[in-house]
Amino acid sequence: MPTLLRKNGFRFFFYSNEDEGPPHVHVIGRGGEAKIWLNPIEISRAYNLSRRDQLEILKITRENVKLLTDGWKEWHEPRNTKK
Repeated sequence: MPTLLRKNGFRFFFYSNEDEGPPHVHVIGRGGEAKIWLNPIEISRAYNLSRRDQLEILKITRENVKLLTDGWKEWHEPRNTKK
């Protein structure tokens, strides 16, 4: 589970064996977790996170979308071309 970013008590990461689907990250922290689509940026699902935490996660994602998208693509796209 490569970690792309840690900020404000949240860890943004992806599952290394999760090759299918559009670019997205998982976020864990503050007792909850979420899955965030990166284009467009939106919450796919969230568990045990307050609305305030969800809004903060979206803000952090928007501020770091290039880093998160580039990290996701760097891992997944070379693997998909080998199939």
